[in-house]
Order: sequence, then structure tokens, then C-alpha cells
Amino acid sequence: MHTSSPRFNSTRQAPSRVIRAGLAFILALGVLVQLSSVRAAETKLTGDRFAAQDGELVIHPINHATFAIGWKDKTIYVDPVGGGQKFDGWPRPDLILVTDIHGDHLNADTLAAVAGEKTAIAAPSAVAEKLPEALRKKTTVLANGESKTLANVTVEAVPMYNLTEERLKFHTKGRGNGYVLTIGGKRIYISGDTEDIPEMRKLKNIDVAFVCMNLPFTMTVDQAANAVREFKPKVVYPYHYRGSDVEKFKKLVGEDAGVEVRLRDWYR
Repeated sequence: MHTSSPRFNSTRQAPSRVIRAGLAFILALGVLVQLSSVRAAETKLTGDRFAAQDGELVIHPINHATFAIGWKDKTIYVDPVGGGQKFDGWPRPDLILVTDIHGDHLNADTLAAVAGEKTAIAAPSAVAEKLPEALRKKTTVLANGESKTLANVTVEAVPMYNLTEERLKFHTKGRGNGYVLTIGGKRIYISGDTEDIPEMRKLKNIDVAFVCMNLPFTMTVDQAANAVREFKPKVVYPYHYRGSDVEKFKKLVGEDAGVEVRLRDWYR
């Protein structure tokens, strides 16, 4: 009896070990689910929402000229700079738009950090020339006036440049791109670094516009407001405005223009 007892105990203990292992697996699975839920919450874009086809557009200002647009399962980054850590916990972008070669619009290290395997990049040739080979392979080069469908988003490259004599050195015509995007039936204009050029003033049917203003590199608040009153987007965000009086901009656009001016903190 004494010799059979250990064998009897081991057969009884085996199911217990299986049960304990199963419980541990269930607990671990629960933790993973919780972590996944937290991660999903962290990556959700927040900000202003606009009704669009098949879902809402989400506008998420980040800093200066950098922002994100969300729609359905799509995420778009505009001029992502500042290092990859700034975008930790964010969704991988389906599309990245780069407007110009200056450091507040282009940073190759940041692009490499945030771009995923399937991320498409749209940029002017001056930008593409400055990218490492791996990023160039992801990049569709667009010149002013050209358009392309990327990540199911229609991207039209539009001019951005300076007009004033003393500012011509900053942005020459044809080097950089502004963009008009068509997403969910909405047209979104991104000015890039520009003055109040004729091409901006002739824009039609813009639902949301991002218009720059800062000296000496782009244009004055007065120029920006005057142009907005002419092309009349439904909603306009002043951005890339460091040092500019955006309250004055809102006042100059005025309520009679039929344009909603949305002031947001791009420098928090």
C-alpha cells in the first residue's frame, strides 16, 4: 500500500496542474484584452468632428504645421515632425502628406518612425530628393496641378509660394505643395507655406481649410483673412501662425463672410 500511494497521488495531481495552467492562461488573456482596449483608446484620434459620407471626419491639431485627419479606418498625417516619440500610441498613418523641405514640415527621421509598411507618402520632388531610399519608394511625387488617389483619398497638389519681393527667397513657385483632399465627400484645403496667391483665391467648394499666417515666411493676418473672404471655405482653421494674432484674423474674416473660423491651440 505504501508503494502505490505516490502513484495514486500523482494521478490526482495532474488534473489540478491542468486546471491551474488553464486559469493562468485565462487570466493572461484577460490582461491582454485589457491592454488592447487601453491601446485602442490611446490611438483614437480626438478633436473636431465633421459629418461626412460613411462616417465622421476628425481633425486633430498637433503642433504648428502638423496635424492628423481621421475618417473611418483611415488616418492621415500632415507634415509629421518632432520625432517618432511624439506619435507613440497613435495609429499608423495610411497616408502622409509633406508640403515642403523646411524643417517644420519635413523630418526624415520622424517619417521613418511613423510610416508603416503600407503607408503612402505624397510629396513634391524637392522633398522626395531629400528622403532615404526606403522612404522614396513609398513616395508618390506630385507637382502643382497633379492629382492621385492614394489610400482611397483623392490628393490634388496645388501651388504654395511667396509673392512679396522680400519673401520670395523663402518659398519659390513650384517647389512645395499645398493640397486639396477629397475625403468622405468633403474637400479639405491645406495651404502649406504660402501668401495669398491667385490659386488660393480661386478655390471653390472647400469645406475645411487650413490657412497659414506668420512673418516673415508666409503672409500677414490681413492677407490671410482677405483671401479667406474671397474663396469662402465653410470652416477655416488658422494654423502655422506662431506669433500671429488669430483673434484679429477671426475679426477680419467677419461673420458676414459666411465662414466659420475655428481657433485651436497649435502650440500647447
